[in-house]
Amino acid sequence: MKKVVIALSFISFCSLAMADVEAYRIDNGHSFANWTIRHVASKTSGTFTDVTGKIMLDREHLEKSSVEAKINVLSINSSHTRRDEHIKKAEYLDAFKFGEMKFVSTKLSAKDNTEGVLTGNFTMHGVTKEITFPFKVLGFGMDPWGGQRTGLEAHTSIKASDYGYAWAAKVGAPVGDDIEVTLLIEGVKLAPELPIK
Repeated sequence: MKKVVIALSFISFCSLAMADVEAYRIDNGHSFANWTIRHVASKTSGTFTDVTGKIMLDREHLEKSSVEAKINVLSINSSHTRRDEHIKKAEYLDAFKFGEMKFVSTKLSAKDNTEGVLTGNFTMHGVTKEITFPFKVLGFGMDPWGGQRTGLEAHTSIKASDYGYAWAAKVGAPVGDDIEVTLLIEGVKLAPELPIK
C-alpha cells in the first residue's frame, strides 16, 4: 500500500510540474522573421512570412522554456517580386537547394519572467552555428475565436559569410554581409493532449 501511495504521489508531482509548461504552436499567419541588409549606399528590408514551430513556455520559471522554429526561405518578401526571385537564386540565398532555416534552443537565461537571452543552434544554407540573442515575452491574450495566444519579440544579427554565402566578398559588392534580424512571433496555446505540428 505504501508503494502505491508513493507512486501516486510521484505521478501527481510530475503532472503538476508538467502543468507549469504551456505548449504553443507558432502561428505562421501572424509571425514574421524580418531582415535588413545594406544595399549599395542604403539599406533594404523585407521578411520571411512562413515561420512555423513550437514554444514550450513556463511563465513562472522562464529559464525552463524552449523554442523550435523553422523558416521557409522561399517565403521571402522584399515587396519587389523581381528582386525576390533574384534573391532566391544560387547567387544569393540558393533557396531552391536550401529551402529551410531552423533554430533549436539549447539554453535560456532569464532576466525576469518576461525577458531573457536565448541560445541555440541555427541552421542556414546547410551550416549550423550556435547563436545567442535577447528576447521579450510581449504578453498573453484571448483571440477572437476563444483561444489563448502569446507574443514574443527578439533581435539579433548574423553574418552571411558565416553560413557560406560569398556575395559580400566580391569587389564592389552591392549587398552587405551583416543581416539585422527582428523576430515577431505569435503562438497559439494548445491543449495538453494535442500534438504540435
